Amino acid sequence: MSLNDSSQAKTSEMTTSKPASFNISSFLSGFFLRYGLILTLILVSVFFSARTQAFASIDNLLDILRAVSILTIVALGVTFSVVVNGFDVSVGAVTGLAVILSSALMVIWKIPWYFAVLICLSVGAVIGFINSFLIIRLRIPDLLATLGMLYLVQGLQMSITKGDAVYKGMTNPWSPTRAIADGVIHPDFLRFGQGFVFSSETFRGIPIPVLIMLGVAVIAFVFLELSRFGRIFYAVGGNIEAARLAGIDVNKVRMIAYMISGVLATTGGLVLAARIGSGAVKAGDPYLLDGVAATYFGFAVLNARRANVFGTVLGAIFVGVMLNGLTMMNIPWYIQDVIKGLVLIVSLGLSYYTTRR
Repeated sequence: MSLNDSSQAKTSEMTTSKPASFNISSFLSGFFLRYGLILTLILVSVFFSARTQAFASIDNLLDILRAVSILTIVALGVTFSVVVNGFDVSVGAVTGLAVILSSALMVIWKIPWYFAVLICLSVGAVIGFINSFLIIRLRIPDLLATLGMLYLVQGLQMSITKGDAVYKGMTNPWSPTRAIADGVIHPDFLRFGQGFVFSSETFRGIPIPVLIMLGVAVIAFVFLELSRFGRIFYAVGGNIEAARLAGIDVNKVRMIAYMISGVLATTGGLVLAARIGSGAVKAGDPYLLDGVAATYFGFAVLNARRANVFGTVLGAIFVGVMLNGLTMMNIPWYIQDVIKGLVLIVSLGLSYYTTRR
């Protein structure tokens, strides 16, 4: 064998040996990028199960899903706005408006519950349309436009009942004689938040809010991930100018996204009203930050680095598991937000940093 042949053989051995080690490291980094949050969810669940006996019970797991059902629905609304490269911060106020408005329509004005539901959903769609008008036609940045809408809707909440909560036997705030409102929240409406299905003597049943959450999630997943319309939504969010040059009506797509966000936030509010059985003032405010957290948790799921339905649902479940486990461990409520924020920062930071590396 000549010197040149031996050198070529060594070179070929080096070139064939390098990719093997590179592929292993690439596989590991890719694996943790794609499944890191899922593994974290599993580890956190195992930890809470070891520390508290009741955490891993079927009833508690269903309670977690019922607790995150409203959050998931609201977060999916945020997801639709983020998909088109927007951001809707009015969802918490819209959720609270649905709680007050639906309860007031039934208790104060004695409107049938199904008409109250339709009215609330229509109001949510109108709010989403106004948001899109401010953003698209008046060219107000989405954050500022929806922030203004947040304050406007919060004012509407207070104006409907003049600052009072809605409950059975309340004083009618619009009555000149301050008469008692004799309407009630219908039991059929309450079933959407408090009812169970498939109950038996040994099994409490599946909460109806969980089924509503799953139904909304499946429809959103099929729409965004499996349909032509979903690809159009992602195209607008990825590069709006390229989408416009491709013949897509980007303004119409963005308008639809914000209207869907308003309708889903209203749906979450209706489930919340049915669950608590009254109209509490600003009851939807906490769902804004948790909804945003769930949406951006989804960015780290499967290394998507974009809003997606599966990631949002998993992010909402992750938030619910953490809050439930921390509560069962008697961790103070003011520490829970600190832990939740740290986990969000770490998961997103590792996802983006490792991908850039």
